[in-house]
Amino acid sequence: MITKRIIPCLDVKNGRVVKGVNFEGVADVASPVALAKYYSDAGADELVFYDITASNEGRALFTDILTEVARNIFIPLTVGGGINTLEDFDRVLKSGADKVSVNSGAIKNPELIAQAAERYGNQCVVLSVDVKRVNGVFTVYAKGGRENTGMEAIPWIKRCVELGAGEVVVNSIDTDGVKQGFDIELLKLVCDAVKVPVIASGGAGDMNDFVTLFREIPSIDAGLAASVFHFGEIEIQKLKKVLLQNGINARI
Repeated sequence: MITKRIIPCLDVKNGRVVKGVNFEGVADVASPVALAKYYSDAGADELVFYDITASNEGRALFTDILTEVARNIFIPLTVGGGINTLEDFDRVLKSGADKVSVNSGAIKNPELIAQAAERYGNQCVVLSVDVKRVNGVFTVYAKGGRENTGMEAIPWIKRCVELGAGEVVVNSIDTDGVKQGFDIELLKLVCDAVKVPVIASGGAGDMNDFVTLFREIPSIDAGLAASVFHFGEIEIQKLKKVLLQNGINARI
């Protein structure tokens, strides 16, 4: 049985970790370096670092903070935000990232995925997709959930995996920060559509939400969350023990 990964997410704005609801109303949480080290020591399987306003502000990602984060952790690090070119991939990987997450950059230029996969390998390229229901249709959003692309989510995800994305992070805008559980309907569709690892993001409110996620979708690889970890509502080691008690394989 595949070991399920538990992944905290650092949404970084102006050098600080922030968190909002439905991608809006962001509030300051902590220093990304201190929080990253805490999660590395606390048993997180991986860490995701998003510079959440880089794409919208049309600038490069904060590499100085990223370098410091990478220096202080001993778990795989995925980094995204403002990734638009192969040079961005190169800069982020040289700063210490293990994988690079691309979202708006892929929407502008899907061939970026193929080029990056060819140069760095599929395992390095993570597709991050922000999805929201629009008139009952799962729709892709760009620029941190600010811009409706009009594209349907499932065909877009399938296309990007065919181009070379080796992993998919599915961010449900509808459930983000609401703490009422993961978007099971959306995640099932994604897992049925692709054969690469899929990470669920958006909606975790308690440990039972992770149990439900892995029970309802046995093929999903990981659960990602932010505020429930940041504010101490869920401790990662306790969560993993609960998963094991429920017959779900986790790394203690």
